[in-house]
Amino acid sequence: MTKDLKSIVRRTPWPQSSSTPVVTPLQPSVVYSSVDPDALDAQYEDGTGYVYAREGHPNASVLAQKIDWLEGAEGGIVTGSGMSAIGAVFLGCLKKGDHVIGGDQLYGRTLRLMKQELPRLGIECSFGDATDANAMRAAVRPETKLIIIEVVSNPTIRVADVAGIAALAKEIGALLVIDNTFTTPRSFKPFAHGADIIVHSVTKLLAGHSDATLGYVACRDETLRTAINDANMTWGLTPSPFDCWLAERGLHSFDLRFDQAQRNARDLAQALGESSAIKRVLYPTHPDHPDHNRAIGLLDGQGGNMLSFELAGGRASANAFTRAAKDLAFAPTLGDIGTTLSHPPSSSHRALSEEERSALGISEGFFRVSVGIESADLLVSEFLSAAEAAAKH
Repeated sequence: MTKDLKSIVRRTPWPQSSSTPVVTPLQPSVVYSSVDPDALDAQYEDGTGYVYAREGHPNASVLAQKIDWLEGAEGGIVTGSGMSAIGAVFLGCLKKGDHVIGGDQLYGRTLRLMKQELPRLGIECSFGDATDANAMRAAVRPETKLIIIEVVSNPTIRVADVAGIAALAKEIGALLVIDNTFTTPRSFKPFAHGADIIVHSVTKLLAGHSDATLGYVACRDETLRTAINDANMTWGLTPSPFDCWLAERGLHSFDLRFDQAQRNARDLAQALGESSAIKRVLYPTHPDHPDHNRAIGLLDGQGGNMLSFELAGGRASANAFTRAAKDLAFAPTLGDIGTTLSHPPSSSHRALSEEERSALGISEGFFRVSVGIESADLLVSEFLSAAEAAAKH
C-alpha cells in the first residue's frame, strides 16, 4: 500500500546518531509522549523528563543550568520575562495580608506592580531608600514577609546598603529578594551577601542581543523554589524554547561583552563628567558618585555597563540630544551588544507623577545609558557632540 503524506503525520522517528550536536538543539515541541500511563505517572512522581512545555522544556533547563553556574545556585527557574520572574516570586511566596518593602528606586514597572497590582490581591507594599537600611527599617510592619531591592538602582544608579538590609531581613524573618539584572553575576553574587532569592531579566545583559525576552529566579530554599515554580507553571509564565535557545547562545559571550562594555562605560562616564554641557553623571565607581565608597567595596571595583546623566535643560534639550545622537538607538532597553539610550520620564517612569520623579532625581533632562561594545572613542565623540547640540536648547 502506497503511503501518502497524511498517513505519516507524527510517525517519522527522530534520526539517531552516534555523534552529538555541538550546538544545543532547539526543541520547540509543546508536548512530549510517554510509553504508557504508568510511565507518565512515574515522570510526574520523580520529576524526570518532560510532559508539557508550560511545565518545562529542554531549552529552559539548559539555560537555567548555565545561569545557575554563574550565580552559584541550583535549580534555577527560567520565566517568560524579567517581570514574570518578579511576579512568580510574589505569587509563590506571598498571600493576602502579607506586607512587602521595596526600595523606592526600583525599576518603574516593578514599582507599578507593587503599587497597583499587589494591593488588589490584598498584599500591601511600602517603600524606603535602599541606600539607607534605617530608612528601610522604618517601613517594617509585623506582617512584613519580603524585602526586594536592586543592588544598583534602575535608572538612578544608586548603590543599596545590602549588608544593612540583609541584616534587617534576617532580624525580622523576612525574605530578601535581590534583582541582579544591572549588576549581573560578573560583579555581584547575591547569595554571598545574604539574599534568599535572586531574580534577573535575562532579556538584558545575560542574553545581550535584544532578541529574547526572559527572566530567571533562583532560591536558597527548596520549598520556596517549588512554590515559585508552581506559580510559574500555573500562571503560565514559562518561556519560549526559541528565546531560551537565543539567550543561551548570547550567554556564551557574556563575560567578553561585559568586560568591553564596562571599559567603555568608565571612559564615557569620565568624558561626560568633564563636559560643561552635562549637569551630572552617575556611575558607581566614579569618584563623585554619592555611593562611591560602598560601590568600590560591594562591587569589587566593577562599575558595570550602566550609567546615567542629566542635561541642564528640560524636554527640549532631551529631544535635541536624541536627534543629534542619530546613530545611538533611543530605546527603552538595556544590555544590548550595542549602546542604547533611554529617557525614563517618557518610558520606564512615565507612570509616575512629575513630583514623584523629581523626588527620585529624575528630571526631563535625565537619561540612562546601556553602554555596548563599540569603540570607546566613537561613543565619547557621539555623546559629547549630542550634548553640545542639547546645550543650545
